[in-house]
Amino acid sequence: MSLGSGKAPSVELAVTRSRARLLPDPDRVITKPFLPGEHVFPDGQSRVETILSRILRLTEAEVVSTLATTQQTFVDRHEALSDIFERSFELVIGYIERPQDLSAERRLLIGAYFTHEYSIEAAALNNPSIVPAPDQSGLGQGELRFIMSLRAIGEGHLSSIEFRSGVIGADGQLRIDEPGPHPRTGSRTAAIYDKAFFSMRLTELGAMNDISRSLLDSLTDNFTIEQVEAAILQLDRQGVDRSIAFETTRIIHWLASSNYTVSFAWDSDLSDCVIFPAGPTESHGMEDARFVRFTHKDGSVRYFATYTAFDGHQILPQLIETSDFVAFRIATLGGIRATNKGIALFPRMIDGRYAALSRYDNQNTYLMFSDSVRFWDQAEKLQVPKQTWELVQVGNCGSPLETDAGWLVITHGVGPMRQYALGAILLDLNDPQRVLGHLDQPILVPTEDERDGYVPNVVYSCGSMIHGDLLVLPYGYADEATTVATVSVDSLLDRLIE
Repeated sequence: MSLGSGKAPSVELAVTRSRARLLPDPDRVITKPFLPGEHVFPDGQSRVETILSRILRLTEAEVVSTLATTQQTFVDRHEALSDIFERSFELVIGYIERPQDLSAERRLLIGAYFTHEYSIEAAALNNPSIVPAPDQSGLGQGELRFIMSLRAIGEGHLSSIEFRSGVIGADGQLRIDEPGPHPRTGSRTAAIYDKAFFSMRLTELGAMNDISRSLLDSLTDNFTIEQVEAAILQLDRQGVDRSIAFETTRIIHWLASSNYTVSFAWDSDLSDCVIFPAGPTESHGMEDARFVRFTHKDGSVRYFATYTAFDGHQILPQLIETSDFVAFRIATLGGIRATNKGIALFPRMIDGRYAALSRYDNQNTYLMFSDSVRFWDQAEKLQVPKQTWELVQVGNCGSPLETDAGWLVITHGVGPMRQYALGAILLDLNDPQRVLGHLDQPILVPTEDERDGYVPNVVYSCGSMIHGDLLVLPYGYADEATTVATVSVDSLLDRLIE
């Protein structure tokens, strides 16, 4: 059967599927604040106040007994449980008169009532990307330590970013480390904002007006969210009508809150580190992180990842930066082409500029260049649906991989019955606008044991790597679980050049 190129199909590539399976584990839980909605009861109390009044009426003996039972039930599931309860107590302390009079036990019990568990993998663990780890010490001949990012999907289809580590041998055999027992979210701090970039983003959002200009004029070239909030209060003192300023100040605060840093203890097990949605642009999830090990001109290395932020109404691409997988900077992307899903950065600059692939029109692959890794304003069409297994849409499956023959790009295509398949294209090293090759048939399609799940007939990857002569290709299947395939790079390049 022809596959859309007018030629007879080539012999299938030899693909080795690993026996390793990363399955969603509902036992992996984190803690989150539990703050019931602000419903006001007939007596004038909010729901939070009503719950607090019930706890405050407990005798001290009841407090001690209930706290002990709660701690005994949950202490093995979370580290530093008392610290977690104390942080939750601080969130409601403003509702309590004379909180200094409360016993330590009552403070912790109040915190326990306003805390709940969230199962980060309850629905799925999929859409992986893989990069060489920063630390390659202590390995045997031909071994490589890797870090794999994963999309963890929990209750309400809320996505977060998890990690696994492991080692791949010269023979392509993978050892994936067992995850740690206590997943946790990191400590979040506000970012420092650049006024020029912030102004540009406000213009793109249609929020640049007299009010926003006046507010920005009062800020320094680099500012914090606390300074933004102080400037907003200053508008009140200047007599600016709140009803007129509301929408502008809402967008300004929304944009500032979408940029932050999340960090973990330096000795944390990487598999316990969960980047959980924190900014307003990602309130309904952080999807499909595409990590890449980026090498600068001076030889220094930094890891970037683009991901899709979803706020329940719209999707926006955002950027993660890290050098050590301990501290992560989260930032918004700017530019009219920084839209839709599937932005993937090249692992180095080309002719002194950053380069990336995108699918901003939701059906074709585009090539973008920029002087800034956070701003994308130009794009040229690179690949359109051509083969029968990709006629619905095409897109990348992660960052391009550099080979002597060119940039190897793993792609995805959607065909009949919305079946996803993984293919590949080859781009010229010096001029990646030139497509040197395009597979006439997929590398991967779902096998019988990969077809059924949360979303049937899907295989998908957010990033692969090359180790020796092997393409190491992790992929999610049926939007449910993750495994890994390996393919000979030489065989794949021969097919593409052919």
